[in-house]
Amino acid sequence: MRQVASITIIIQVISLLVQAQLIQGWSWQCLNRKCVRSNDPSGTGNNALSLSVCRLTCGQYGAVWPQPTGFTAISDKVISINPSLVQFDFSAVADLSRNPVRDFLHAASDLFVVNLQGLCGGNCSAFPQTSVTVHVATSSGDLTLNWLTDESYSLEVGILDDRVEVHIQANTVYGARHGLETLTQLVTYEETDDGGNYQLVMVTTAKISDKPKYPHRGLLLDTARNYLPLKALLRTLDAMASCKLNVLHWHATDSQSFPLVLPSVPQLARFGAYSAAEVYTMADVRAVVDYARVRGVRVLLELDMPAHAGNGWQWGSLAVCVNQQPWRQFCLQPPCGQLNPANPNLYRVLADVFRDLVNTLPQGETIHMGGDEVYFPCWNRSQEVTEWMMSRGLGLSQSDFMYIWGEFHKKVLEQWDLQVGNEKTPIMLWSSHLTDADVIEQHLDKDRFVIEAWTDSSDPLATQLMDKGYRLVMATKDSWYLDHGFWGRTQYHSWRRAYDNRLP
Repeated sequence: MRQVASITIIIQVISLLVQAQLIQGWSWQCLNRKCVRSNDPSGTGNNALSLSVCRLTCGQYGAVWPQPTGFTAISDKVISINPSLVQFDFSAVADLSRNPVRDFLHAASDLFVVNLQGLCGGNCSAFPQTSVTVHVATSSGDLTLNWLTDESYSLEVGILDDRVEVHIQANTVYGARHGLETLTQLVTYEETDDGGNYQLVMVTTAKISDKPKYPHRGLLLDTARNYLPLKALLRTLDAMASCKLNVLHWHATDSQSFPLVLPSVPQLARFGAYSAAEVYTMADVRAVVDYARVRGVRVLLELDMPAHAGNGWQWGSLAVCVNQQPWRQFCLQPPCGQLNPANPNLYRVLADVFRDLVNTLPQGETIHMGGDEVYFPCWNRSQEVTEWMMSRGLGLSQSDFMYIWGEFHKKVLEQWDLQVGNEKTPIMLWSSHLTDADVIEQHLDKDRFVIEAWTDSSDPLATQLMDKGYRLVMATKDSWYLDHGFWGRTQYHSWRRAYDNRLP
């Protein structure tokens, strides 16, 4: 009872403190690039600021995130603005006469205004007559978004005749979009009086030059093991756009489920989805791709294979070991399942799968084909696979299974290329035994395969593969895996560990 009473008292005290803070309105000062609460709670001091304005203007970078990589100067003065008086000038945008370019800019600018209006959470009631004009200039109207896209931009904010003038210069529309995102971060809300009236304010001057350090800044969502509704994917894309992440790695299939509804192979979702309601149609995929594109994000779709292919494939002999028990004899993690390289029909079915994806994804887009945790005992327990191997003069040694594993990826690549056409688009694979430095060149063409290394930070594999000329995406598992912590050591990786991770 004493504990309950103590907790009640603590809650009451906290409630009173919060009420007092809301009534009095603490003021803040920027000291040594940090916002520090002032000893003058009345907010009447010369340097008194609201917390939101202090965060906006304090330090070299203020509220801009991620920190710009180039010159950055942000004023500590603010001016109130009217979000309904924001205008855009796209006259200096290259190829503006093209409908796709014009549509992209209108969508990006509309999103900017919506985000501005959302800063007040619907509570803005003070609307000054200060207008904002955003002038956007680009040297290219190319809408291609890939690892070679120039995402740099420069941004300048100033006051002219009692109005705010903003100039964004970029080489591509995606750089311009990032400039608009940064401009949003130069605006905040502020309470105008004790009556709960709010207004938007932005810095009076700013000059920023920025470009990303890495062409791939991604987040992986696994909707195969845990289905996520479409609105959750879109909400995640909003968050990614706000911090200029540019790749959504959509791990769409695994041995647990196959939720993609493919018109050419409907059996995969029919047998593989958790339920009829937990699926993604090709229209859903296209909606996610389009939603992401306006926010400067690519969608990198992953179909995991040849391992991690169980539910969804149990309607024929295209896969082996599906849902077999005891699972430790058939796979590295349950439920089990690996595609059957001995069945020639497998590659015809994969061609149908790829055709549906090529017709849905942007032209030239990369696809992720999984490729990790292939378990040789699974294939070795399949009479069809072992007889097929021996009929080709192969044995059943580890090197023989490595050979058919590498051959599988080559055959799958051929089917992908047939659907794509003449474009030799890169294919991503997870690091695995097949990507070990001493064997990778025997199996995987460095000009076609990009390796996503999910090794420990101490593992030399990434450096070894880079020295051989392979392109890499880093997914350091002991720093950046957000799901780690359910193993023997329940120890999640903190944000400090994530930031301390050093890339090769």
